[in-house]
Amino acid sequence: MSDAVEPLILDLLEWVAGGERGYVEMMDAWRTSCPKLPVWEEANARGLVTRIVRGGTPLVAITPAGCALLERSKRRPALSSS
Repeated sequence: MSDAVEPLILDLLEWVAGGERGYVEMMDAWRTSCPKLPVWEEANARGLVTRIVRGGTPLVAITPAGCALLERSKRRPALSSS
């Protein structure tokens, strides 16, 4: 995996950890067609994020593994604007 993806995965985890994020919102912001920067795909494959449904709404949540990675990196969740 490209070293360029690692800081982007941490950015994604900060963003997701900052508050509930809709799956559609996440896909608009983080999905990429660039095979060298598969940020969402890599974070999902590593078990750092998960898809959940709450009240019929698909959401993205950070997993305990994602929280642990953020903790080890000394990064903080991004504040949600919603």
